[in-house]
Amino acid sequence: MGAKAKKALKKKLKKTSQLSISRHKNESSDFLPLEGGPGLQLAKVEEEPAKNIATVLYIGHIPHGFYEEQMKGFFSQFGKIKHVRIARSRKTGNSKHYGFLEFENPEVAKVVADEINNYLVFEHNLQVHLIPPERVHPKLWKCANWRDNRKDWTAIARTQHSKERTSDEHQHMVQGIVKREEKRRKRIRAAGINYDCPDLVGLGQPASKKIKFDEEDD
Repeated sequence: MGAKAKKALKKKLKKTSQLSISRHKNESSDFLPLEGGPGLQLAKVEEEPAKNIATVLYIGHIPHGFYEEQMKGFFSQFGKIKHVRIARSRKTGNSKHYGFLEFENPEVAKVVADEINNYLVFEHNLQVHLIPPERVHPKLWKCANWRDNRKDWTAIARTQHSKERTSDEHQHMVQGIVKREEKRRKRIRAAGINYDCPDLVGLGQPASKKIKFDEEDD
C-alpha cells in the first residue's frame, strides 16, 4: 500500500469516528453509562397514590351523653354504618371517652375523618382518625353490642354487710377486726404518738364485755 492510500485510509477512519461520537451524543442509549461518563436521564415515572381502603375510624374525646345511639344518629347522615363501639369500664360500664366506628364505604370514612376531626360536640373537640386495615384488631367488634347491665355495687356491699351470719362467721369477723385494731395501735406507737385508743365495745356481745388491748407490747 502506497503512502497516498495510507493517508486516505487514516482520513476515512478519523471521519468515521467523529460521526459515531456525534451520533451517540444526539441519540439516547439503552445501556447504563460507565463511571465518569455522561449520565443517562431516564423519564421519571409518577407513582399513583395508594387507593384508600380504610373504613374504620378512631374517635377520641367523646363526651358523656354522646353514646352508641347518639353516634349512630349523628354519623349515619354521611353513609351506612356497620359497627359502633365505645370503650367502657368493665366494672362501672362508664364511657372511657374514646371509641371506634366503621363505615361500609371507604370514601365516606375518609370524608368523615377530614371534616369531623376537631368538630365541637358538647364542649369537646372530637378527634377522628382513619385506622389502616392492617392495624384493626380482629376482635375489635366483639363487644360492639353493649347493653346497660351495670351492677349496683353499693346495694351488693350493703347486702353483704347486713346478711345474717352464723356464730362461726361472726367469730371470724370479730377476729379480723381485733387483728386490724392491733396493727393500727402498733403503727401509732411506732410513729411516737402518745394516744390512748378507746376500747372496742360490743361486736355483737353485751356491752359489759369489753375487748381490751395492752397499751404496750412486751
